Amino acid sequence: MTAASTRRQFLRTGALAAGAMVMAGRARAVQGANDRLGIGLIGAGGRGNDHLRQLHWLKTQAAEPIEIVAVCDVYRPRADQTAVAYGAKAYMDHRDLLADKNVDVVCIATPDHHHAYQVIDAVEAGKDTYCEKPVTHWRQFDLLKRMRQAVKKSGRVFQLGTQAMSDSAWHQMKRLVQAGAIGRPLFGETGFFRIGDWGERGMAVDDPNAKPGKDLNWESFLGDAPKREFSVDRLFRWRLFEDYAGGPATDLYPHCLTQVIDILGVNLPGTVVALGGIHRYKDDLREVPDTINILADYPEKVSISMVGSQGNDYQGTGNYGSGARIPIMRGWDGTLTIQAKEIVLTYNADLKKEPKRFPIEKSEDFVSYWQHFLNCCRKRDTNTLSPVDLAYRTQTMLIMASLALRQGKVARFDASKEAIAM
Repeated sequence: MTAASTRRQFLRTGALAAGAMVMAGRARAVQGANDRLGIGLIGAGGRGNDHLRQLHWLKTQAAEPIEIVAVCDVYRPRADQTAVAYGAKAYMDHRDLLADKNVDVVCIATPDHHHAYQVIDAVEAGKDTYCEKPVTHWRQFDLLKRMRQAVKKSGRVFQLGTQAMSDSAWHQMKRLVQAGAIGRPLFGETGFFRIGDWGERGMAVDDPNAKPGKDLNWESFLGDAPKREFSVDRLFRWRLFEDYAGGPATDLYPHCLTQVIDILGVNLPGTVVALGGIHRYKDDLREVPDTINILADYPEKVSISMVGSQGNDYQGTGNYGSGARIPIMRGWDGTLTIQAKEIVLTYNADLKKEPKRFPIEKSEDFVSYWQHFLNCCRKRDTNTLSPVDLAYRTQTMLIMASLALRQGKVARFDASKEAIAM
């Protein structure tokens, strides 16, 4: 059995063993007390627990000096269950977790419309922050700007949860583009295809009998979203509703668009158009689209196409990860793409040059993505694998696309006002 398969097996069973292993002894002064980082999780749902499994593996199997010290969720049973499993303290208000002096690093895994508010609160409380994508809801562009400013002003370490950025292929391709391998950048292509989003009707309902009260803060869940009557579907299947999510554009596309924007070195788009809608999963719950195709044009005279659907999972020869198509970077002189485990540079026919191949040094790894972030926290290095400026550039394009689709218009960016115009 390889080290990788051993780790995967551990992660599948880690949550079951976590309670016994951690409750048996939460030693505060383990190896390198000065390096120890206390982790606080905001949002103890499925994705939040995915993060805790990675962190628990890092602590117990890789001897990473960290400790899961606090968990927060507006739904008390979920917070309590997760806190018990990891020997942590449970909170229902994220501000109480941020006030906990044992928390050094925060992981945010709440619904989209809470992300930016909680990032701002976290960095202003002096916490380094890992935030799940998307960095904001699609209607929160002004908040996105505020969040970016707050992170930069704070000097805290920030990383967006686009773990595909742990793949060295994208950083190698960026260096090749910067070295002039494809000539002047011209066009980037990428896509994301899969069946459904956690099932045809979204995520499972944890408790069909859940009700607002002392164990469920419904007002806190709603946040700045429109006031709605309580619904277990809205609470547990929030990804289906436009108040809290945006469909594949903001839920999935950051995973394969982030690296394209980074590789091509573009800033903010001038114009964005989008087509799509609910093409397959038409039921009484879904509000967000299941299909959206985007074309963005940049002042740098570069265009990016981003296509995808949750109604079909065929990848053809362009598969590179779960649902993500291999990106193609076109320039005046040549094209970069990936074949098997190699980056391939193909020159335009008129140059009459043979293709070049470059081995990919390291594949995507969720655990190493966390480890890199933690190392940045210790070194006070804000240049993470997915820093706040890159998150801002990516999310601005996706917000413009979301608005363009919903309004049936071309979204334009006014750089002089740093504003989106429709």
